[in-house]
Amino acid sequence: MHSSLKTYEDKKLIAGFKGFWRRPPRIPPRLPPHDKLNHNTHIIDSQKLNEKSKWQARQDKVKEAFIHAWSGYTKYAMGYDELMPLSQRGTDGLGGLGATVVDALDTAMIMGANDIVLEAGTWIEKQLLQRITAKGQVNLFETTIRVLGGLLSAYHLSGGENGTDILKFEGPKPTVYLEIAKDLADRLLVAFTASPTSIPFSDVVLSDRTAHPAPGGLSSTSEVSTVQLEFNYLSTVLNDSKYGLEAMKVLEHMRILPTVQGLVPIYISPHSGEFSGQNIRLGSRGDSYYEYLLKVWLQHGTSQDSDFQYLHKMYEEAMKGVRSLLVRKSIPKGLVFVGELPSGSEDDFSPKMDHLVCFLPGTLALGATKGFTKKQAMKDNLVSFEDLENLKLAEDLIKTCFEMYAVTSTGLAPEIAYFQIEGYSEVGLDGGNKSSEYINDIIIKPADRHNLLRPETVESLFVLYRITEDPKYREWGWQIFEAFEKHTKVDSGGFTSLNDVTKVPPERRDKMETFFLGETLKYIYLLFGESSVIPLDKFVFNTEAHPFPII
Repeated sequence: MHSSLKTYEDKKLIAGFKGFWRRPPRIPPRLPPHDKLNHNTHIIDSQKLNEKSKWQARQDKVKEAFIHAWSGYTKYAMGYDELMPLSQRGTDGLGGLGATVVDALDTAMIMGANDIVLEAGTWIEKQLLQRITAKGQVNLFETTIRVLGGLLSAYHLSGGENGTDILKFEGPKPTVYLEIAKDLADRLLVAFTASPTSIPFSDVVLSDRTAHPAPGGLSSTSEVSTVQLEFNYLSTVLNDSKYGLEAMKVLEHMRILPTVQGLVPIYISPHSGEFSGQNIRLGSRGDSYYEYLLKVWLQHGTSQDSDFQYLHKMYEEAMKGVRSLLVRKSIPKGLVFVGELPSGSEDDFSPKMDHLVCFLPGTLALGATKGFTKKQAMKDNLVSFEDLENLKLAEDLIKTCFEMYAVTSTGLAPEIAYFQIEGYSEVGLDGGNKSSEYINDIIIKPADRHNLLRPETVESLFVLYRITEDPKYREWGWQIFEAFEKHTKVDSGGFTSLNDVTKVPPERRDKMETFFLGETLKYIYLLFGESSVIPLDKFVFNTEAHPFPII
């Protein structure tokens, strides 16, 4: 029995070996090294092509949205500042200079929407100078960033002196935009020259070239410090220093004023030249002061011996102050946010963050690498430890800004959010999206639930994608764009602001802000496109998304 079993096992073993030799396992064919390289390269190239096609298709969707927005404006509000898409009429809330036309023009140029370029350019050539001559009171800041900025950007992009002609456009010659910009700037200059200090008055009467302070006498800190890019660029192309000199007096004066770790109050007096009150925040009336400290320095190159180097030092000090005094984490999930100091004291911290603050991630990232990709900046030793800290904060903050969208029922952010922290908590004021991981971190009060089609978050997504090359920022931008399409698009033309982002369907507000065409759609379009278009190491965007070349 033992012998039989052994014979059986031996036969089984031999049979197994015979099977092994008879049927070799299947293995992939071995390619010569050269063929293997070509095979892998082909796969990678195919993946890149598919990815490029996907984002090209999404970019086309953004262009379609821009054309839809423009069609509503031209149909019901051409020549007015803004469209009211539900009531199908126009409204003049910015001085009556046709702000949407000028704000949208360079977006149309960048998108290659040639019919719109011709239509907008023709209106500007035939109508705008007459409007400027005849119109009354305008706000210095709003008119500078939207109208003067839009004209100067259009001048450059259409091939003006020192300009880059992206595409050949029909319509006015570049000098038409420049001549109108000069006339407007000459009238706006009175805000500076009429003031008894270096701080300009906030309002100008264009027709008689007079200026006066705002009701109450104070100017917003952000407004007086957010006109320098525009006036500097005008001085450069006209070879006339007076525009830049007047505007730069503001920042040179602010340089000597007291600060709280580089942070400043949101009001300043044109009569005394001093800050007024103690309220410190990076939202409304404070935001773009910090943005322009960096961008005016970048506009003039980043040389250490530059006359503008003091601005970079002011910016760096301010960002240290932000990290030290304003940055907190929410509970329970730890979203990083930037709060406020209503009385200027750390003891009186408020966990309130305007959507406007979402400009900051982009500014921090831009300041960290000076517009180069992170990879290139690291390779060329352009970043310090502090730059890397700022870039990390930028990535943390843009995550919070995106979650302010994702936490709501509509997928669109409120105008203002509060954050749960120790000692501050509210119940029953969430965004409505119960599946959000951060539903208990973000508080949205009833008065703050509106959405004005603002650009700050997509602006920062654009900058962070360009700098980090992380594709998640594109995906977040696409989610936001889809929410705009779903909830704010008006069938008859245009897009509308909303009253309450926490409810579906949301109540509509009947206003399409100029910045939706001038900024929001432009930044989303650029986010989905090639990084070689308006590169961040060659251009600086003003606070209304109008690109100027770095001097």
